[in-house]
Amino acid sequence: MDARILDYMQRYRFKKVVICNDSDSGLRAVIAIHSTALGPATGGLRMWTYEREEDAIFDAMRLARGMTYKYAAAGVDLGGGKAVIIGDPKTQKTEALMRAMGRFIDQLGGEYITGEDVGTTLDDMETLYSETNHVVTLPEHAGGAGDISPATALSSVLATKACALRVWGDDSLKGRTVALQGLGVCGSKALTLMLDEGARVTVTDVDADKVAAAVAEYGVESCTPGEIYDLDVDIFAPYALGAVVNDDTLGRLRAKVVAGSANNILAEERHGDEAQARGITYAVDYVANSGGTIFDTDRFRKGGFQPARAWANVRRVYDRTLEVFSIADRDGIPYYRAADRLAEARIEAINKVRLLDTNRKPVDHR
Repeated sequence: MDARILDYMQRYRFKKVVICNDSDSGLRAVIAIHSTALGPATGGLRMWTYEREEDAIFDAMRLARGMTYKYAAAGVDLGGGKAVIIGDPKTQKTEALMRAMGRFIDQLGGEYITGEDVGTTLDDMETLYSETNHVVTLPEHAGGAGDISPATALSSVLATKACALRVWGDDSLKGRTVALQGLGVCGSKALTLMLDEGARVTVTDVDADKVAAAVAEYGVESCTPGEIYDLDVDIFAPYALGAVVNDDTLGRLRAKVVAGSANNILAEERHGDEAQARGITYAVDYVANSGGTIFDTDRFRKGGFQPARAWANVRRVYDRTLEVFSIADRDGIPYYRAADRLAEARIEAINKVRLLDTNRKPVDHR
């Protein structure tokens, strides 16, 4: 991204970006807080290798802003935040590094709540929890909801079915051809859901062992990571990293639907306009993949974690995706903007209610 950091923050109304360094552990990290309008800024902690420090900062900011809209659109009273650690999770992650990150999070006093993300695990969250209480994604024995990837996979597939209804008039995936990009914890679960629906899936991943395992277990077709965009399929399903709909790939896609669990699927907003002009129906990522966060944060609601309530709210992603399409049709706007409008309307409505409540409180003149 060519934008300057402070210009980007001002344009998208960020609250703060915190740069973290701990020389003893080697920690280099960024915490981006986009909004606390609905509640504490909440979002996962990612550990990844970045070519430039600026890439890490912008990645954290893009993801944090997406979390603001994800929670608002999902009906969850939390704000948007994200953190990234610069480094290879396979070779550079240590207990000392994770504990140092936990201390930085704790210094924010609850303004930011973290969770599991790409490159981090539930075990890492438990390590963080030894340094700060501000962790949402935790194992069940530590009071959390445990593995949230089944909820993310389910909501993403439900959003795919909503797209199928819009395109073909039937939400069944039976016989639909799917190009599935990414076989991580979420992508592998989505694969089984799609196969159960009767879809014909071709898979790819940068990890050849994961591809081989999927082919051996399910008998699916496979291709190289570079070939996935060129397949003649009904649905392109990104379940890995974001920015996969971009200047290079958009003209190669032959699918009528783009839907998956990856964050920030569009490299830039204009790619959403271009995809729609090409007749592609896009399940806005922060709506489609919100199942995990809906499930995870149910424990913040009254009565604590209620599995039945959590799963019921995850399943509402199907209707919420259809609502995004209705707003797009009503207002003549692209899908990504319709989802933003859905989220912004809720933020505005909640803030109005809170302002009214504040104004009604009696003033003590003593």
